[in-house]
Formats: sequence, structure tokens, C-alpha cells
Amino acid sequence: MAPILDGRALAARIREKIKTRVAVLPSKPGLAVILVGNDPASHLYVSLKQQACEEAGISFELNLYPSDTSQKDLIAKIEELNRRDDINGILVQLPLPSQNADQIIASIDPLKDVDGFHPENLKRLREGKPAIASAVALGVMKLIDEANARGTACIVSSPLFAAPLQILLQERGVDSTVVQAENPELVHHVREADILIVAEGIPGLITGTMVKPGATVIDVGTTRTDEGLKGDIDFESVEKIAGAITPVPGGVGPMTVAMLLVNILKAYDLQRKA
Repeated sequence: MAPILDGRALAARIREKIKTRVAVLPSKPGLAVILVGNDPASHLYVSLKQQACEEAGISFELNLYPSDTSQKDLIAKIEELNRRDDINGILVQLPLPSQNADQIIASIDPLKDVDGFHPENLKRLREGKPAIASAVALGVMKLIDEANARGTACIVSSPLFAAPLQILLQERGVDSTVVQAENPELVHHVREADILIVAEGIPGLITGTMVKPGATVIDVGTTRTDEGLKGDIDFESVEKIAGAITPVPGGVGPMTVAMLLVNILKAYDLQRKA
């Protein structure tokens, strides 16, 4: 059986370090979240982020909007938050009900984009300049480091999700291939990978027969089913083949929240130097 990469335990250690760092800062960092609509999963994720901020000593401001709020009003709020010195991080909880997420995220000051989705941050990351990377991608990389994984990687996801991961993997000398679930060559690409990262939101997409023996398997997918939260990996069959594997829940999710706190501190530092 593959060793399980415990995201909760690793995240707890990172959160404790953040709390210690925040305690000695000259001012208190602040995060503002924009939450649109009534999606239960989005509200749950925001409450977890709020709890993590409060535990770390980071101030948290929630801006709630009905699902039919206009894009113009959301951007106006972001522009106001961009100007506020007490807000170091701005996060728009995704997915949005109907508004254009790309345009809304592009209105965030890149130095306050703690989710790491702003195109300017991706551009700076590619150029090797100081930038805020995707909190999910950073969480995945921490888990890969924990497994001491090497070799080639396959990312089963959209190109948009994969972009920051590819850059971070390349920094470690890891070449990666991006493939989506509907690709007829999916099984071939997955079976070649020493590091497999899956983020498609399709429960049980990857089974044990598809995975290279000894591969490090990182499951980013989370789907609510009648049987509870399920990942994109068929855990039972893959655990017997893999060299290391993340559980769902308890793997990438807690790490994403922990790395969001890291990004808030990074944003705070970048803004003080600007």
C-alpha cells in the first residue's frame, strides 16, 4: 500500500509558522473575500479560509453579494479594495454564478491577487520574477516535495489550471505533459508519469490499471456524491500501485488553505517593498 500524503498534518505545521510570523509584523495583514451567490460548497470553502485567517491573526473581511449582482458592481468593489492599505489580499471565490471570472479577476491589483490567478502573476512567474503563484499549485508542490518525487509529470486538467503547475515543476527540473479527460491518449500519458496530478472533477476517473507502479499521485478533484466527497482517483485501486497518494478529503484541500495564508504574507511583503 502506498504511503498516504497527509495534507492536514503538513498544513497544520505551515499554519503554525504563519501564525508565528504574523505575530511579529508591524501591522496586521488583511484579506477581503468576495462571495457571490448561495452555492453551499463555496460558502463552506470561504468559512474554512476565514477560520484559518482568524487563527493566524490575519484580519478577514467578507463581502457577500446576491447571485444576480452585476459585473460592474463587483469590479467597483474590487477597485475600492485595491486602494485600501488595510487589505493586502483580495480573493474572488470561484465559480461565479454567471459573471465573467476572467474579467473580474483581471481587475484585482496583481500584488493583492492571493489566489494567483491574475494573468500578470502568471506572466511574472514564467519570467522568473517575484510573483504570487496559485495557492492550489503551491499546495500541490509542497505535497510533491513531501513525497520527494522525481521524474516526469502528467497533469490531467484544463490548460488554465495546469499553467502555474507546469512553471513550478519546471523550476524543479520536472518536465510535464497536460492532458484532459476526453483525450484519447489519456491512458498512455497517465501510465508514463512518475508524478500524476489530476484535477478534472470526475470521480474515479483514474484507476489502478492506468497508473505507473511507484508513481506519486496527487488528487485535486473534489466532487460531492451520495457517498460523500470523492476525488478523481479511485483511491482503493490506485493505493495498491502508487508510491505515494493524497486522500480526498485531507490532501490538497487543507494545503490550499495553508498556502493561501502564505500568499497573504507574500502579498503583504511585496506591497511594503513597492
